[in-house]
Amino acid sequence: MILDMKLVRGRIITMDPARPEATSVGVWRGQVVGLDEEVAHLDAERVVDLDGAVVLPGFVDAHNHLAWAGRASVTPDVSSCRSVAEVVARLREVTPVGDWLEVAGYDHRVLDRPLTAEDLDAVARDRRIYVQDRSGHACVVNTPVLRELPATLLSPGTPGVEFDRDGNPTGGLAEGAQTAVRALRLPYSIDEIAGHVALGARQCLAQGVTTAAEAGVAGGIVGSSPVEIAAYQRNRLPLRVQLMVSADALHPVAAHRDDRVTRAVDLGLHTGLGDDRLGIGALKVFTDGGMMARTAAMTEPYEGTGNSGQLQDDPERMTAAILDGHAAGWQLAVHAIGDRALDFTLDTLEEARRRHPRENTRHRIEHCGTTRPEQLTRIAALNAVPVIQPTFLYDNGDDYSAIMGERRTPWLYRGKSFLDHGITIAGSSDRPVTEGSPLRAIQFMVDRTARDGGQIGPAEAITIDQALAAYTTGSAYACNVDATRGTIARGKLADFAVLADDPRTHDTSGINGIRVLATIVGGDPVHNPENL
Repeated sequence: MILDMKLVRGRIITMDPARPEATSVGVWRGQVVGLDEEVAHLDAERVVDLDGAVVLPGFVDAHNHLAWAGRASVTPDVSSCRSVAEVVARLREVTPVGDWLEVAGYDHRVLDRPLTAEDLDAVARDRRIYVQDRSGHACVVNTPVLRELPATLLSPGTPGVEFDRDGNPTGGLAEGAQTAVRALRLPYSIDEIAGHVALGARQCLAQGVTTAAEAGVAGGIVGSSPVEIAAYQRNRLPLRVQLMVSADALHPVAAHRDDRVTRAVDLGLHTGLGDDRLGIGALKVFTDGGMMARTAAMTEPYEGTGNSGQLQDDPERMTAAILDGHAAGWQLAVHAIGDRALDFTLDTLEEARRRHPRENTRHRIEHCGTTRPEQLTRIAALNAVPVIQPTFLYDNGDDYSAIMGERRTPWLYRGKSFLDHGITIAGSSDRPVTEGSPLRAIQFMVDRTARDGGQIGPAEAITIDQALAAYTTGSAYACNVDATRGTIARGKLADFAVLADDPRTHDTSGINGIRVLATIVGGDPVHNPENL
C-alpha cells in the first residue's frame, strides 16, 4: 500500500483514550489507516513534516448557520454604531437590493436609544427597510413594512411587537412577528444561498472546523427557502455539513397505523439520510427566543423588569412538533435558552419517550442557556445533550449577568455541572450570532472570563481536556457521527485541525491566539495558508 498522505514529526492529540498521542498518522482514501509504528513502514504520495505542530481531530461545530453567516458577511453592518444617528447615517449609504434596504448587526443594548420605524422612515418611505438584530430573534422595520403585516399581528399586547404609549407599533419586532417580516423578504434563490454557504464554510475552515451542523433549514426564523437543501447540493462542499430540518416542514401523512407516524417530512425522510459529506441531522424545534432580545422564556423576570420572555409558539403546536418528530424517527434539536423553555422541553421529551420508547435518540437541547440545579438530573435521565455556545458569555457575559442577577448567573451555559451529572456536552458557535472560533470558546470554558475581564460562573469552569472533548468527541456524539469523527484513530475520517501550539500546555489566556496552520478534510488540505 502507498499512502495518500503521511503527517510526521507532529504532536498528535487523538482524543482517543485508547491511544491519546502519536507523532505520525497515515491517510489513505480519506481515512486514517494508522499511527506511528502502524504506518512507519509505508511510503506515501505526500509526506508532510509537521516540525512539531499540533494535530487535533477537526473541530465539529454542532450548531452553526453557514448560510446566514455567509449572508451576514456581505450584508452592510451596523454593529459598530453607538447611536441611532449613526445607524441612520449608515443606512443612507447602503445600496438597496430590489425594493429592500437591509442591514445587519443591530444591537439595542449599545445604542443611545432603541431604533424605531420613524427613524427608518426618515431614510426612505418608498422602499422597505429591514434592520436585523444581532441575535437573529428580532428586527426593526419601517412603516411600509408594517403596513404589509396583518392587522391582527399589530394589535396591542401581541407578543414580540413593541408599542409606544399610544398603542402604536414602534417598528421593533421579535420572534413570530419577525418571522412574518422575513416571509415578505424570502425566499432567497438557490444560487444566492449556495454562495452564502460557500462564504460561511470558508470562515469555518479558517478556524479548524471540519464539520458544521446547519441549525435550521426550510423554515423557522433562520430558514432561507423552502427548497434550500438544493443549495447544499449545488456544489461540492469544502467541509462536512449536517442539516437540521425545521419542524415547520412536518405535515400530515397517511402512513400505516402500525408506524404510528401522523406527521412527517415528505418521503419519510428523517435523521441519518446522506453520506459523510452532506446528511440530514436533527429536526429543529424552537421553544423560546434569545437573551439578547430579552425573549428567552424565564420562570422569573429579567432583573429590573416585568418581562419574563416568551415561548416561541403556542405550547400545543410546539408539543405536537416534538411528539410527532420523535414518533417519526427524528433526533430532535430543541432550542431552549430560558429555564421556563427548558422546563417545557424536558416535560415534552419525557412524554415523547413515554409514548414511543426509542433507544439512543440523542435528543439535543440547543443552547440550554439557563439551567436550574434541579433540571440537571432530568437532562441526565433523558440522556439529552446540551449543545452550548460558550462564546455567548465571552461576548455578552456582563450583560447576561446583569439581567440574570447574582442568583441566576451561575446557571448560565454550564460546564462542570453537566459533566458532574454524567451529561455529554457539545460545543458550538451559533455563528454568526457570536464569534465562531472553537479555540475562543475552549478558552472561555476553561477560564470563564468574558471580554470585559469579568468571570461568569467560575464554578462551571472545566479542564482543557474536557473543553477539547466538547468540540470533538462531544459534538460528534451530538451529531451522531462519532463512529467516523471526533477522534484520530484507524478507520476514522482524516479530518484534522493543525495548530501552531498545544492548547493543553499553552497559557490559558492565550488559547484563542493559537494559529490554525491548516484544516484537512478527508486528507485534503482545504485551508492551508502555511503551505504545509
